[in-house]
Amino acid sequence: MAGTVNIPLDSELAGLLGMYDKPVSDTARELIVLELYRQARISSGKAGELLGMPRFTFVQYASRLGIPFFDMTEEEWHAESEQASRL
Repeated sequence: MAGTVNIPLDSELAGLLGMYDKPVSDTARELIVLELYRQARISSGKAGELLGMPRFTFVQYASRLGIPFFDMTEEEWHAESEQASRL
């Protein structure tokens, strides 16, 4: 479903988004995609597709912004590590 959505922004928020070196609409789109990915509502592949970049490039970009590719608890990590060591 493609379309256009107009979102009213107050001048302060528009100014903050305007600090990036791209149009406000592009910045808003990127931030929305990053947040959807962070919330695990879309995959890294879908996020990359929406932002026009390969999946691996997106994963690297998101990681640089502090959004981890793997989101495991310490307990989950230990369980995975133990299982992998048995292989």
